[in-house]
Amino acid sequence: MKNNTMDDLAHIREMMERSSRFISLSGLSGIVAGCLGLIGAFGAYLLMQRSGLDYFEKVGQTYSSSLTVELLILAISVLLLAVLFGIYFTVKKSRRLDLPIWTATTKKMIFSLGVPLVAGAVFCGAMLFQNHFDLIAPSLLIFYGLALINVEKYTYADVRLLGILELSLGLIALFNLGLGLLFWAIGFGVLHVLYGIILYKKYN
Repeated sequence: MKNNTMDDLAHIREMMERSSRFISLSGLSGIVAGCLGLIGAFGAYLLMQRSGLDYFEKVGQTYSSSLTVELLILAISVLLLAVLFGIYFTVKKSRRLDLPIWTATTKKMIFSLGVPLVAGAVFCGAMLFQNHFDLIAPSLLIFYGLALINVEKYTYADVRLLGILELSLGLIALFNLGLGLLFWAIGFGVLHVLYGIILYKKYN
């Protein structure tokens, strides 16, 4: 009887977690996003090298309009691919767990994640407009970290740790502006891969 009670409590807890938290996130999406982040960072470095710029040479370099456009296209392409793979793995996991995807929790999570990200995008757009290129990478890490911390209450608690790491990395990058691309690779690449592996082993 005691075992049955424990099983019932575990079942109730699982049902409550499913209804209040978005648990369809897949570790594979984090791994793929991290790999894409590393590829994007390396691609950005190659584009700069081709334009005769050494990113690590000095702070405050000015990029030509053509290089800026190429970097924006690269960043948007990486972002879109990461989102598409994220949606694919999320839908796949949701079907395997027989869970609905579009719920009230999902809407709250997207809103909590979206507000800091949109604010960060506008801020970085202003930095780009003002030719403060060195501040873009740290700022993106900071706003992304804040977004993850903000969304933790609607999904896995592990997201909070990733957010703290991204935020800390962005703040450190502010004091090392000439190494922004390196911090970008670590934050959006390495940390995502490690987080994805941990998430996959724990929940998949």
